Amino acid sequence: MLTQTQVVRLIFGLKIRQLRQERGLTPAALAQAVDVSVSYLNEIEKGKKYPKADKILAFARVLGVSYDGLVSLMLDKKLAPVSELLQSSVLREFPLEMFGLDPARLIELIMDAPTRVMAFISTLWELARNYEVRQEHFYLAALRSYQEMHDNYFDDLEDAVRSCVARYHLRTDAPFDLHQLEELLGQEYDYLVDRTTLGTLPELQGLRSVYQPVAKRLLLRPGLTRAQEAFVLGREVAFNYLGLKDRPYTNVPAATPGSFEQVLNHFRASYFAVALLMEESQLVADLQAFFSYPRWNAALLLGLLTRYEVSPEMMLQRVTNLLARHFGIGSLFFLRFDQAAGDTRFQLTKELHLARLHNPHANELQEHYCRRWVSLWLMEQARQAGGPGLRVAAQRSRYWQTPDEYLCLTVARFDASGHATSVTVGLPVDDNLRQKVKFLDDDSIPVRWVNETCERCSIPDCEVRAAPPVEIERRARQQQLATAVQALVQGR
Repeated sequence: MLTQTQVVRLIFGLKIRQLRQERGLTPAALAQAVDVSVSYLNEIEKGKKYPKADKILAFARVLGVSYDGLVSLMLDKKLAPVSELLQSSVLREFPLEMFGLDPARLIELIMDAPTRVMAFISTLWELARNYEVRQEHFYLAALRSYQEMHDNYFDDLEDAVRSCVARYHLRTDAPFDLHQLEELLGQEYDYLVDRTTLGTLPELQGLRSVYQPVAKRLLLRPGLTRAQEAFVLGREVAFNYLGLKDRPYTNVPAATPGSFEQVLNHFRASYFAVALLMEESQLVADLQAFFSYPRWNAALLLGLLTRYEVSPEMMLQRVTNLLARHFGIGSLFFLRFDQAAGDTRFQLTKELHLARLHNPHANELQEHYCRRWVSLWLMEQARQAGGPGLRVAAQRSRYWQTPDEYLCLTVARFDASGHATSVTVGLPVDDNLRQKVKFLDDDSIPVRWVNETCERCSIPDCEVRAAPPVEIERRARQQQLATAVQALVQGR
């Protein structure tokens, strides 16, 4: 992560290099005039060194600028976007080293072609503002990229779970005994679990848990399901066992925006918790049995949820951890959709894409997601069923006018408050999947043509279209205009 000291060094080095080039000075000439070595000047320009006051005075004198102007964090108009970038909380808190990025190398790239790179950076900032890309959006996008880099399987966290189980002699038979987690938190980390207070605070009604670090008190909302409580307790064990100090104190990191380190640590603790509740070798064996069954059977998937006593989201998230490592299915997507009570809109609230950006994916265009997706029509079925409960379905989704096809496994929930949600794992249909999933060609699994959004879909006579294909129509008009202009120009 970039510290303030690094930012100061980088901006100072950027100024020195820019001024040197504007004055037509070679590195050797400037170094001689200021009485420093060429290698030391090179370190300064790369943002790795910061000279003492007497040398800064010498640089100011030789380059014809004031001392204050040279040490300020302001850059001229041409390089102002990079100053804004370097001083933004996003870049300062972003762990560049996690992605193998060196801040100095970024500056070198900028200086190699400053005008073009600055235009590119300005474009990114403008797009971010126009589409209201907030800091948490950037953090979550970076986190997804981090997961994709590792196929969403983290050896260090899996090893940490195994060492925790061994150290505290935890029993991992499904379903996991939650009393072990509460005892561990109390005996090893002096936690006090409070299941009353949070229910008396109406302003916090959207939160499931709050941790008070000074009192070491974990507030749990009354009435949580067993799965919800298991996840919160497991995550608290993870924060302590993994030594994750920079952490959110609620179950929703976005409720108290912090640093990227908090977002990353929340993910690591969540991964640990789910891996603890669903032991790797047990679940792999259960998935092998599930995929080996010759016919699609929704009851088998529901049976796994019952066996482990976890939520559908926890189960399918854990499945995404294991498919690449144990089944060779490294290309997949995970989606969670939500629909509030009385609302007709579907919100894509969580997504993960491994190997590439699969369809479907989130957009901020306020368009209508395709109602042919199993994720959406199963939510409607769950809502129309008339009472709270789970529904499970499979679908082979073929994307209109593309070669893409996915086997989608979906679990939808409708609760007593009228809120509907669904979670889906999508697996690209290929030869490997045919070998691993024996029920893939079961004729009871519906095969449907799907698309991204209604506004961008040309499927004729769609029975569930929620909006006219306005984007298709706009493109057609644009093409007609271009054809007419070309004909006129060519004199036809």
